Amino acid sequence: MQSVELHAHSSLSYDGRDPVELLLEQASGVGLDALAVTDHDEIDASLRAAELAPEYGLVGIPGMEVTCAAGHVLALGIQEAIPPHLPFDETLDRIREQGGLAVVPHPFQESRHGVLEHISKAELATADAIEVYNSRLLTGRSNRQAERFARRKGLPMTAGSDAHIAEMVGQAVTNVGTDERTVEAILDAIREGKTTVEGKRTPWRISFRQAAGGAKRRVKNGIAELLQ
Repeated sequence: MQSVELHAHSSLSYDGRDPVELLLEQASGVGLDALAVTDHDEIDASLRAAELAPEYGLVGIPGMEVTCAAGHVLALGIQEAIPPHLPFDETLDRIREQGGLAVVPHPFQESRHGVLEHISKAELATADAIEVYNSRLLTGRSNRQAERFARRKGLPMTAGSDAHIAEMVGQAVTNVGTDERTVEAILDAIREGKTTVEGKRTPWRISFRQAAGGAKRRVKNGIAELLQ
């Protein structure tokens, strides 16, 4: 069994704070086996994290959080960035063309780019897996909806901290049923539904701080772009 963080953001995300080294240090410190850095529409930091991960005793899973036309999709196990704003089905196809795994995070929370505002539940069911526990949701309702949907459709289930600061890596964990410590083995086991999830909600004060920090960085980046 491997304990895996599948949803975390570095400073390369517009709303992330910390470099990958701090995320890796936290993941190792809390006893995880693997970490996926999933920045918004960026992959460079994730590829670096995957390279550095063995130095921390971890498996590094390359990936990103793609902003498709319908909302957010986690692309795990890819090596090249997936373009944003493509249709949901094409985004899934692009991920799979690279041998990757398409996981839909927080699908029922429309306020955080959950895809169900723009696609049907039948389309959602074509994903490889559903994130059924996201630790940044302020209430448990959307997580419960996601879990009920995944169980009804027989879809693999994952969890993610959705950490935007290093301290929150490991808040929500996917336990993956494989003894082999490789990216391929972990992703294959998820595809086969060999997962259990566990986690605790991110304290609302930290969620607020992460959101406020992200907004501040977006403003700063916007001003920098205007001055170029």
